[in-house]
Amino acid sequence: MVNLVAIQMTSVPDVDTNLAFVSEQLAQMNFSVPTLVVLPECFACFGTRDREQLALAHGPKSQHISEHLSSLAKKHGCYIVSGTYPTPAEAADKFSATCQLFGPDGQCLADYRKIHMFDVSVDDNTGSYRESKYTEPGSKVVCADTPIGRVGLAVCYDVRFPGLFDAMGDIDILVLPAAFTQRTGQAHWDTLVRARAIEKQCFVVAPNQSGVHENGRETYGHSLILSPWGVTLAEKPTGTGSISASIDLSERQALQKSMPVAQHNRFRSHFV
Repeated sequence: MVNLVAIQMTSVPDVDTNLAFVSEQLAQMNFSVPTLVVLPECFACFGTRDREQLALAHGPKSQHISEHLSSLAKKHGCYIVSGTYPTPAEAADKFSATCQLFGPDGQCLADYRKIHMFDVSVDDNTGSYRESKYTEPGSKVVCADTPIGRVGLAVCYDVRFPGLFDAMGDIDILVLPAAFTQRTGQAHWDTLVRARAIEKQCFVVAPNQSGVHENGRETYGHSLILSPWGVTLAEKPTGTGSISASIDLSERQALQKSMPVAQHNRFRSHFV
């Protein structure tokens, strides 16, 4: 058995406040079985200007975030997915939206840089989103083989591009940290996340930001944990806190045997 956990946050610009919230959430959990904890996108700093995110990426706080999560994973003997936080990019005037997987020994097992940039116009109180102005997109599909299964990493807007998930090949668990807007989340969040679970026949852990942030941006919440059949195992509509679900990977193995979708796929990605 494996315990999957999604932490829903209303992150603020102050890094230490957000890290303290994560620490408090983990302190309340039971780690008697192997556990994977997933944080939302921008968990460490949200509701501020992109320039401040850029400064964070190139300052000491970025390394502090990584070290803090590593120590929490080691302290509790669990796996932690960092959501995203800003790290230095190749271009000096940009940062990477980095999502890392830490193992129970505190080691970083995977490092994914968000590929798809949220450059859109939305009918909400923010209006225009231009993520690529300060964020350098990643270029690598990232999965990690672990004792709790093969884990695929993706972030928020990535969910709209099924080719990315096709390129992952066979995965047991998909982690999808997000900060979906209220407007787009209400329209598409559940449908998109559920579609990825069904088509990949895998478990999905999708923590989201929730509520109104300090810069006025409003996020949707509704963090989800889904089964390979697309069944909701846990959901948190609003507010902050955590949800969890115990899973057995043999469930997806049985589904793959009775409905071998991957074998039937005649348009398999050349990345696989």
